[in-house]
Amino acid sequence: MKNSVTAYIEFSFKGKTYSPSLSINLDEFLQAHGSIPSLYPLIANNNDFDLYSYEYEMMEAEPLQFRDAQGMVSDFITDGELDIAAFEKAWHEQQLAEELLAVANRNMGIKNLHENPELKQALLEAYRLGQESRH
Repeated sequence: MKNSVTAYIEFSFKGKTYSPSLSINLDEFLQAHGSIPSLYPLIANNNDFDLYSYEYEMMEAEPLQFRDAQGMVSDFITDGELDIAAFEKAWHEQQLAEELLAVANRNMGIKNLHENPELKQALLEAYRLGQESRH
């Protein structure tokens, strides 16, 4: 399932209240960059805020809020706040699990690693050994 969310910020500037937002496909960011970049400039650009203005500074002073979450990202939002680090970690673990399942399926016809925890553990250890040898 696609991981998407709407990030928004509510702030006041010169007596006017603003609520700029941006709908984000988090999978695209994570696949392209491995992490979620700073969202403030993305929200500002999407809502025609100058990145070198007092208005933008006021926006940056307020916390990001999140709504309309779809996918597993919804498990990482509490009271409108997203635990980005925990979500990124879980996302990467899910991607690895899918890749390991593909290997097990291709080589052994296994369709569910949860039913084969020993194999899953062996594949994870082999993956980690490969990662360590690259460093």
